[in-house]
Amino acid sequence: MREKRGNIYSRLAFTGIVKNYRTYVPYLLTCIGMVMMCYILHFLMESEQVAAMEGGDTLQAMLSFGNGVFAVFAVIFLFYTNSFLIRNRKKEFGLYNILGMGKRNLARILLWENGIIAVLSLVGGMLCGILFSKLAELFIAIILHAEISMKFSVELQSMTGTLRLFLVIFLLILMNALFQVGKAKPIDLLHSSAVGEKPPKANWLLAIAGFGLLGAAYYIAASIQDPMSAFMLFFVAVAMVIVATYLIFIAGSVVLCKVLQKNKKYYYRPNHFVSVSSMMYRMKRNGAGLASICVLSTMVLVMLSAATCLYFGNEARLTGRYPRQIELSTYSFDKSYLQQIDEAVDTVLESSGLERENVLEYRYLSIGGYFDNDQVILDEEKLVKDFSIMDAAKVQDIYFIPVDDYNRIMGAEEALGENEVLLYAPRTGSYEYDTITLEGCETWKIKKRVDDFVETGEATATIFNSIYLFVPDEAFLEQVYTVQKEIYGRNASSLVRYYGFDIPAGDETQMQAAEKISHAVDELMTADESFPFTLRSCRAAEKADFLALYGGLFVLGVLLAAVFLAATVLIMYYKQITEGLEDQSRFDIMQKVGMTDREIRSSIHSQMLTVFLLPLLLAGLHTVFAFPIVRKLLMLFGIMNSRVLLFTNIGCFLVFTLFYTAVYFITSRSYYKIVRGARK
Repeated sequence: MREKRGNIYSRLAFTGIVKNYRTYVPYLLTCIGMVMMCYILHFLMESEQVAAMEGGDTLQAMLSFGNGVFAVFAVIFLFYTNSFLIRNRKKEFGLYNILGMGKRNLARILLWENGIIAVLSLVGGMLCGILFSKLAELFIAIILHAEISMKFSVELQSMTGTLRLFLVIFLLILMNALFQVGKAKPIDLLHSSAVGEKPPKANWLLAIAGFGLLGAAYYIAASIQDPMSAFMLFFVAVAMVIVATYLIFIAGSVVLCKVLQKNKKYYYRPNHFVSVSSMMYRMKRNGAGLASICVLSTMVLVMLSAATCLYFGNEARLTGRYPRQIELSTYSFDKSYLQQIDEAVDTVLESSGLERENVLEYRYLSIGGYFDNDQVILDEEKLVKDFSIMDAAKVQDIYFIPVDDYNRIMGAEEALGENEVLLYAPRTGSYEYDTITLEGCETWKIKKRVDDFVETGEATATIFNSIYLFVPDEAFLEQVYTVQKEIYGRNASSLVRYYGFDIPAGDETQMQAAEKISHAVDELMTADESFPFTLRSCRAAEKADFLALYGGLFVLGVLLAAVFLAATVLIMYYKQITEGLEDQSRFDIMQKVGMTDREIRSSIHSQMLTVFLLPLLLAGLHTVFAFPIVRKLLMLFGIMNSRVLLFTNIGCFLVFTLFYTAVYFITSRSYYKIVRGARK
């Protein structure tokens, strides 16, 4: 007897899934896709072949960070989309309840339904993940410019990690479904689909607050002038935009409908009358859904454009971080030590039969300070009380370089008088004062603002703005060094001689030469305990980790953009299905009172265009105003050419618009079929 009851519950669950295929099939495919992406992400994190690639460990570390973000969004996304399924099934559960089934019986049906979906999702997702995991591994190899074998493998640890995550997700979904059905009364379940939301009143206060908040966020994004401010305020602006978007779509859309209703020429037309009244009828739910579509669309556009820009600007960024192929930075100006290093380099190159070219050499001192107008404050204790996030943009690095080195590098003949300096500001673009005063030193007059200089790799790698001051001589640098050492103590900066050059040879030869030079310098430091520390770097040796870092960001950007895109499509589809089911009776009444099939189709398209065009337009507007702040953020990664980001943004938006339009036409057809099918 118990076996027959179990069979009844399983058959009812299976029948419910089949009969509601319009909602269950997209949900099932989404679950399979999420499981597949989760397995592939875990697979790449655990892959021995990826770890063996140069820079593979760096990329795997980046992917492990993205794994947490993916898990959080997977929980929210699947939990949210499952609510559509429960809402559409409540009438059916109410009928079962009226026919004699108790809440325990309904719970067993839900248990079977969720079990079937979970098994199909996990099995299908794992199979697809295993099938496409090698393709993902090959994609990583292309990004890292590495070679891998075609050996196929299955990571057991990746499977267990994926299973743990999604078993927890499906358990949470089941508990939510049981709660939703368990708390409702039978009559409420039976009539749930017939109960619509009352048209909300126009809340002008919330609408104005939404537009005001959006305007403030746009102002922050457009007015930021330096990368540090962009870094500190980016998430604040994002939070403001998200809240403003929901307020505008929930409250502002109602206000818009009220305004349209008062326009008699627009409102009293068959298609406009139906579309506006339909939007008013369920605007609270529509507003939240449309806002979600808009926010997700913006995330897709920003993440895709930024990730693409980061990855395809790798070579220029690598050259900016390492201006020369082999670099040595010695923390001393002592000529005897510098001569020994130069002789060691000469010996290595001569023994290897190599020649140097594009030699770059200069002395500098870099210190960080807080800019209060034309005053530079070094003492941190003076800033603790009044320092705020907005003040972080005033913290800048200053590079002091003798003017003789500037003239030699740039082929100039600049001369400086007493207390005169030259200034170069690569990121901020200008320095609005004619003088600059460093705490503990004199006030210097800015004789001239120069247009160009070879930026240090250290400056391109920092998140702070940098300015260069070209000073009269080496004694000037030593004076500044003494002052800042008295303030900072052991944390004081050192005097540095930078020496870099290129070798006309391949990457392997460069790395071999750099290794020999590094070994020769190690011998010098071992033989003399007072020998200054010399930092050595080779662009070819650092290339793998560099590509891995930004390649990992690119993979994460594409992966998360794909997830957000799937969420956008599914929300759009479920909105059409849900509203089509709710609009069946109303369009049937419209036809009975004389509205033709052509007018109904026109009304549907009017409503769908109004509803689904707004999120795309607002997402485009969000992206336009996000451009300045994203451009400043990319400067922190060494991307100075804003045209690359501009063209990437335009390309992503055009492709996304085509995709969005295709989804709109597909989902609107589903909506029309539901409405027309009910009338037939």
